[in-house]
Amino acid sequence: MTIVTLTTDFGFSDGFVGIMKGVILGRAPDVRVVDVTHGIPPQDVLAGALTLRHAVPYFPAGTIHVGVVDPGVGTARRPLCVETAAGFLVGPDNGLFSLAAPADAIRRIVHLTDERFFLSPRSATFHGRDVFAPVAAALATSTPPAALGSIVEDMHRLDVPEPSVDGRAMHGQVIYVDHFGNLVTNVTSGALSKSADVSIRLRAAQLRGIAPSYGTARSGELVAVVGSWGLLEIAVRDGSARDRLGAGVGEPVVVET
Repeated sequence: MTIVTLTTDFGFSDGFVGIMKGVILGRAPDVRVVDVTHGIPPQDVLAGALTLRHAVPYFPAGTIHVGVVDPGVGTARRPLCVETAAGFLVGPDNGLFSLAAPADAIRRIVHLTDERFFLSPRSATFHGRDVFAPVAAALATSTPPAALGSIVEDMHRLDVPEPSVDGRAMHGQVIYVDHFGNLVTNVTSGALSKSADVSIRLRAAQLRGIAPSYGTARSGELVAVVGSWGLLEIAVRDGSARDRLGAGVGEPVVVET
């Protein structure tokens, strides 16, 4: 059974997600549709890209991943199908797929131009329904990617911030805030010192050492952990680091040994 996943910033208050599913199932009734998330913060392309990077590897090869975090819908930004060994990524050319599909993993990029595979008439504000959902259904029913449009050589890539090192200090930043208010940084587990004396500063908070899990902290205590994405997080046991520290995406973090 072919799997189609959906990752959007649509939420569930409106009918957008259900409508996309209706289009897919109307054209490919035997597919399995899986919601990765519809809770991406509105217009937050980086959050969508991070989510896809860490979700795609856990699905079977050949899965069709539809991503719609698309503040440029209706403009000249291209609709794409990106093919990798892991499967297909269908959505806007705004960097949303740049982390899930690094350059060395790409087999083919197709600019979706063949309107036979779109709904008609096509709205300028809902390409999730009118372009990306029907294209996903076409792929799921064995349409070759090359039939969907023209082959292109590149796609837009996000400029994801990297930590900098100054002596014994690493300067990073928060790049994602999850549902629990955990502040996820761009400092990778591989870049962290194994020393118990590592010090982490974020706003007024200063933490010593990396805990093995959230649960090792006392209730209400700030704690630094390496989360499931392999990135340093600042969390509050049974609480929200975002609320406690008043911090969000872009907040500087300093790691010292």
